Amino acid sequence: MSKQEIIAMVLEQDNDAVSAKISTISEEDLPEGDVTVRIDYSTLNYKDAMILKGIGKLVRKFPHVPGVDFSGVVEKSSSAKFSEGDRVVLNGWRVGEAHWGGYSQKARVNSQWLVHVPDNFTTAHAMGIGTAGYTAMLAISALEKNGLSVENEGEVLVTGAAGGVGSIAVAILSSLGYRVAASTGREEVGEYLIDLGATAIISRKELEEEISSPLSSQRWSGVIDNVGGVILGNVLGSINYHGACAAVGNTNSNTLEINILPFLLRGISIFGIDSVMCPLDKRIDAWKRLSQALPIEKLANIMEIQPLSQIMEHADKILNGSVRGRVVVDVNS
Repeated sequence: MSKQEIIAMVLEQDNDAVSAKISTISEEDLPEGDVTVRIDYSTLNYKDAMILKGIGKLVRKFPHVPGVDFSGVVEKSSSAKFSEGDRVVLNGWRVGEAHWGGYSQKARVNSQWLVHVPDNFTTAHAMGIGTAGYTAMLAISALEKNGLSVENEGEVLVTGAAGGVGSIAVAILSSLGYRVAASTGREEVGEYLIDLGATAIISRKELEEEISSPLSSQRWSGVIDNVGGVILGNVLGSINYHGACAAVGNTNSNTLEINILPFLLRGISIFGIDSVMCPLDKRIDAWKRLSQALPIEKLANIMEIQPLSQIMEHADKILNGSVRGRVVVDVNS
C-alpha cells in the first residue's frame, strides 16, 4: 500500500440498502479541511451502530466513512491552532454522519472541530472516553450548575449505567465524592458498576413499574438518564426539590409522558445535553475536567479495544444492549 492509500470502512447505498465494507481509498478522496489527522483510534457508539446498519437514514450522501469520533496525531495543518505532531480528539459536529468520520486511517477536518488531548491521556484513553465520556461530563457540569453538590441529600441516579455514557458517569461522579445509584437491566454487571464506584444497584424493572402518584418521596439529588421513555417519566417524581435530570440518551424510547406536578410543586428541571454541536469553550472545559476527575485505572476497566475488522459484529451487540462500557476501535489493525 502506498503512502497515499488509506484503509477505511466505507458505506455504499444500492437503492435503499446500505452496505459497509473495509476498502482502500486515496488521500485525495478525503473531504476539504485545514487539518489532516493520522487516526489512531475511533469508537463504537449507539449512533455509529445505527449508521453502520442503515437504521434511521442518518447518512444522506454516499459513499461515506462513518465514525462519530476519533483521536490521533496531526499530520498536516494550515491552522495556527494546531501543528504537526499535536495529539487531538474530535467529538460531534455531525462527523461520521454528515461529514466523513473516524473509521479510517486518516481524516481531513475543520480545525474548529478539534481539541487537544490532555497531557495525562493517551490517544487510546481519549477514545476510551470519546463522545460517551465527554457527554457524561457535560451532563455532570449541567447538574452542578443547577446546584448539584456532594453536600446534597440523596443519591445521583444514573440510568442505563452499564453503557458508555453511564459507565463513565458513574466513575466520574464517584471520584468527585457523590453517592451514585446505578440502574441497569443486566444483573451480571452489578459487580462491574460497584467497582466503578456505584453505592447502590437499582433494577431497571423497579424504575419501569407503574407509579400511583406523580409525586413520590424525594430520593434523587440529580439524575443522568440514558434511556428515555417510561423510566425518565417515572424518576422525575422522585427528584429532590429544585433538583434536575440531564437527559442524554434514548436507548429505551424516543417518547416521554410526564406529569407537570414535579415541575410546579418541586421546581425540578430537565436539561437536554447536546454533545454534537456544543460550543468549543464547553468542550475544552469538559476535557479539562475529564483529565482531572476520571481515574485512568477505572477507564481501563470500562474500555476494550477491537480491530476495525470486527466493528460490524460489535454494532449488532450495541444495538441489542449487550455491550458493557466502551468499544474502542483500532483503525490500524
